[in-house]
Amino acid sequence: MAIKILFQGDSITDMNRDRSDPHDLGNGYPKYAARYIREAFPDKEFEFIDLGISGDQTANLLARLQSDFLDVKADIVSILIGINDTWHRADTREYLDDEIFKNNYETVLKAVKATGAKIMMLEPFLIPVPDKLYFYEDLYKKILIERELARKYADVYIPLDGLLAAAYLGKEPTYYAEDGVHPSVEGAKFIGGLYEKYIEKLIQEV
Repeated sequence: MAIKILFQGDSITDMNRDRSDPHDLGNGYPKYAARYIREAFPDKEFEFIDLGISGDQTANLLARLQSDFLDVKADIVSILIGINDTWHRADTREYLDDEIFKNNYETVLKAVKATGAKIMMLEPFLIPVPDKLYFYEDLYKKILIERELARKYADVYIPLDGLLAAAYLGKEPTYYAEDGVHPSVEGAKFIGGLYEKYIEKLIQEV
């Protein structure tokens, strides 16, 4: 039986996928993660599903919890969410209350955990571009909340913000995401490679 892996999140996960086909992985990190996973586990069968939606925030994941998480019945659920909870409020700096953010995400994680699915959380990240650096005044608090939730619910946590910060030493940071948020091809490949590395132990446990 195929191991079912669900990619969930916002535009970074969506990346122009064909939403009429949940098996279409778009042009972002899910496309490369699936490729690298198949290469690493040639003797295993996989079903990859991408239900990321551009613009989504934690509240949107909560609204889609039944149809796009629980009903999928995935063996492994990965989630990359959080940048829009900051970005969509950055102009006014009237940021989403941290407790609301935490409650939204925790409700999703708790429900997924109850199904027995393995959970992989990917940390939201920001590439240092001048027009968005101030996002960190809110985003970093959200990252710390995600790390706290990961300790409670996740089987794997990928600290993307820190790993990307290490990766672009000696390179122009925008090599990985020109606008600071949406990965370039090289950024998508980098995240896809990390995804394969971090998910290995979950695949072996399923």
